[in-house]
Amino acid sequence: MKSDLKNYLSITKKEWNGVIVLVVLIVLVVSAPYVYKAFRKDKTINFAQIDSLVKLMPKVKTTDSTKLNLPSKLTFFNPNQLSDSGWMKLGLNAHQAKMIKHYEEKGGTFKTKQDVKKIYAISAEDYKRLEPYINLPGGETVPAIIDINHADSATVTTLKGVGPAFAMRIIRYRDKLGGFHAKTQLKEVFGIDEEHYLLIKDAVKINANAIKKTNINKATFEDLRRYPYLSYKQINAIIQYRSEHGDYDNFDDLKDVAILDEATLKKIKPYLVFK
Repeated sequence: MKSDLKNYLSITKKEWNGVIVLVVLIVLVVSAPYVYKAFRKDKTINFAQIDSLVKLMPKVKTTDSTKLNLPSKLTFFNPNQLSDSGWMKLGLNAHQAKMIKHYEEKGGTFKTKQDVKKIYAISAEDYKRLEPYINLPGGETVPAIIDINHADSATVTTLKGVGPAFAMRIIRYRDKLGGFHAKTQLKEVFGIDEEHYLLIKDAVKINANAIKKTNINKATFEDLRRYPYLSYKQINAIIQYRSEHGDYDNFDDLKDVAILDEATLKKIKPYLVFK
């Protein structure tokens, strides 16, 4: 048994040489960092020398315009005649200039200084800085306020960003409703998004007395179908409830029609009468 164990533990000369080489490599790897440090010393930083050099450098006065990359001197400008680079020369960034040009492409123009302030890309600080230099030839004009419930399509086209196609859509939607009771209803017209609405909202007014109302107790299916707020099922439910329970006395009676939700009732309320 001892002989077997001895044979198991014995190694050849070739294997022994391999072990020696492996041990030597391990020693070299472990000791390498220490040998490197022994022969190479890091240079120490002389902070006193750096401080003396800094004192010799000329002092640069930093102003707000250099911090914000603003022009040192502004000149008078017409906002309707500026290119992207022109706006950037006034201290605006490329994104702001792009938003302004997008506004103009939509049909927007600057008729008053306040119109520049309405561009959401221009901050209050930007406007305060630029306002004294805005120059609109011929002086500022006050845009006419249009009664959107009486205006014809030609008059509607005078609104910012509204061409003949948009004007016809506004007129058709107004006639379908029987008139607008709130400015925000303009956003219900196909193609008029929030951006278009902001362009025109201050140039229109609403005459609620011009609204054509419907007597809910005499209305037929066709009378109610013109309202975009009501579905066919809701119209049928209104008429069916009236047939079963008699005329509606007031608006609260409509709340008993289960299929009419609060949001729909709020939209149709301005267009209904009960006597």
